[in-house]
Amino acid sequence: MNSLEKMLSLIDIVEAAGGLDADALLARSGLPRSTLYRYLKVLAEAGLITSLPELGYTLGPRVAELDHAMRLRDPLITASRPVMQDLVRAVPGIALLCRRYQDKVLCVHQEAGTDAFHSHYERGYARPLLKGAASRIILAYTPTRTVTRLYAEQPEAFVDAGLGHTLADVKTLLARLRRTRCTISSGQVTPGVTGVAAPILDGAGNCLGSLSLTLARPHLSDDERLTIGERVMFCASAVSQALRFPPPGPDAIGSSTPVLKL
Repeated sequence: MNSLEKMLSLIDIVEAAGGLDADALLARSGLPRSTLYRYLKVLAEAGLITSLPELGYTLGPRVAELDHAMRLRDPLITASRPVMQDLVRAVPGIALLCRRYQDKVLCVHQEAGTDAFHSHYERGYARPLLKGAASRIILAYTPTRTVTRLYAEQPEAFVDAGLGHTLADVKTLLARLRRTRCTISSGQVTPGVTGVAAPILDGAGNCLGSLSLTLARPHLSDDERLTIGERVMFCASAVSQALRFPPPGPDAIGSSTPVLKL
């Protein structure tokens, strides 16, 4: 890693553990003490980490400020929020907006349309990349070289997730998901629930994330799979269109996304 990557890696160490003192950071980072203190000073001045007396280093207030700004102004979230609200009004469930982050999938927004159950996949919560509808549709659009690397690292995980016993099997399944632009899974991550997911695509067909609906039932009938799958695909397509062709104005995506008649 270069020096910037080493400095940023301290944020990951602090985020994973929290409450680490300088000696613990020194041991985990492997950095020279002088370099560690220099990096900590820069990160602290930026508000990305902070030091609490007798508690050690934790994430700083700037992280919360950035999260608030992202909720308000991230184009993907502002385009998706009204669409997701309409979706859960039409089909009571929990809608999730997810994005790939490194080798995992992160929930970046949630809309609940039922009190029958609660999803622990709240904003900022990481999901497994290989399991669950919201993740698998993103995996389908992940570059082949990345899928090949992941399979080489953990072939047994692909088998366990029902993605195939060989890399060729995996590629065939993911190609089918790209053709259908929808996937449905039951109980893969959370027992007793079913997820229906579709991709959000840019103009070049690259996957920006997934829009999914989680329902509090272990299975769907064939008619439900068809009708709910079509609704979720329609909503994901509406978000894709809003991102490709936003109305003029800095706040137009969030304020002008049409209400869907579902």
